[in-house]
Amino acid sequence: MIKSMTALNFDSNSNGDVAEGRRVLEVEGNALLELSRTLGDEFAAAIELLEEVQGRIIITGMGKSGHIGKKIAATLASTGTPSFFVHPGEASHGDLGMITHNDAVIMLSNSGETVELSDLIHYCKRLSIPLISITSREDSTLAIASDVALILPNSPEACPMGLAPTTSTTLSLALGDAIAVTLLNRKGFSVPDFKMFHPGGKLGQQLKMVKDLMFKGTALPLVSPTTLMGDGIVTMTAKSMGCLLVVDTNNKLLGVVTDGDLRRHMGPTLLETSVEDIMTTTPKTIGPKALAAEAVAFMNTHKIMNVCVTDENGILVGLLTMHECLKVGL
Repeated sequence: MIKSMTALNFDSNSNGDVAEGRRVLEVEGNALLELSRTLGDEFAAAIELLEEVQGRIIITGMGKSGHIGKKIAATLASTGTPSFFVHPGEASHGDLGMITHNDAVIMLSNSGETVELSDLIHYCKRLSIPLISITSREDSTLAIASDVALILPNSPEACPMGLAPTTSTTLSLALGDAIAVTLLNRKGFSVPDFKMFHPGGKLGQQLKMVKDLMFKGTALPLVSPTTLMGDGIVTMTAKSMGCLLVVDTNNKLLGVVTDGDLRRHMGPTLLETSVEDIMTTTPKTIGPKALAAEAVAFMNTHKIMNVCVTDENGILVGLLTMHECLKVGL
């Protein structure tokens, strides 16, 4: 078990370690702000080019740039822009065949002189494949050969020797995110689209809609407003929802009866009382296309365990329970 912070014994270097960590974050943070300030027409041109691509966006880079490139490719693919990573070394040994004239290529190289990218550059020029570069040098071979060169600001690496790729890789990664999100907005990529690409894990559960988890049809504890509470309690017990949903002949929601309503109206005449006489006529409702996570927040805010699901006309289409949301990990 990890000890609490108060129980840990720090050595004499701890203050220096914290200071060094802060220095690294400040160096990289300042570089990101500079990148934001310098972003301009070249970025807009890159987005225009990428949006028109009929095929896929190929990301490539060597070493640390390659690792960043893989993440950028994954982000693009998961947000509606088909993309994959091609290793420049493998490209020279057959993987160039993975890149077609319908694609576009984004190359990452801090120096812009990475030898392993040369075959890819020549291939793109020979087949007129659009080439976008992310590099720190606008006079580099890569930048000059590119259709659009995205130049990173001349910011120092956070490594005290100025050698290990740190600031430059952070900038490349952030610029890749900016490209992916801007394309996402351009394409009108929606929550349902995102859900389709992320069906698994915690994220997939959070992207479920109310309609995916709600009870409907014969599972619902439906009664008419003239139903006597004696029969209503039988229905409530049988459906095990802890409530009754009161609807008219067109299934329009008129009100609900909860366990709390029963307790408040408990008395010798309760069983002979009509449902409409004790129901809550302004129940909380939510739409079927709302995110289930949003529904959980809604129920927590209003301190309720169930929420009625209605369409835009007030027609009851289902009932969502907190229990079902908890079952899927929301």
